[in-house]
Amino acid sequence: MAKKILIIEDETALADAMKVGLSDAGYEAETAYDGEEGINKVKSFAPDLVLLDLMLPKKDGMTILKEMRQETATAEIPVMILSQLSDTEKISEGVSLGVVGYLVKVDFSLAEVVEKVKKTLGE
Repeated sequence: MAKKILIIEDETALADAMKVGLSDAGYEAETAYDGEEGINKVKSFAPDLVLLDLMLPKKDGMTILKEMRQETATAEIPVMILSQLSDTEKISEGVSLGVVGYLVKVDFSLAEVVEKVKKTLGE
């Protein structure tokens, strides 16, 4: 069965491109375009990995991450942060909450995202 990846990203073109790239690589990928939709999909979709933007409408990425870590069902789901920010304070806060990786949006290609996902999931 394909591993499930949830992309929580408000830039729809970027989220949709990542969904296509991950689907083409054999993953079952879903998208959420705001924080509220994102936390709901984390609970309903039960992904194997979440790609999480920090700057989101309705609920920001750090709030989602904290909520995930407080719920037994979602506490162990690996999270990789996607952001425009190369903000060391946010990176260290994410690390303290157990993120498995951090991608600055302008610095990566779709192939690199797929490669990082594979590495994170041990494939």
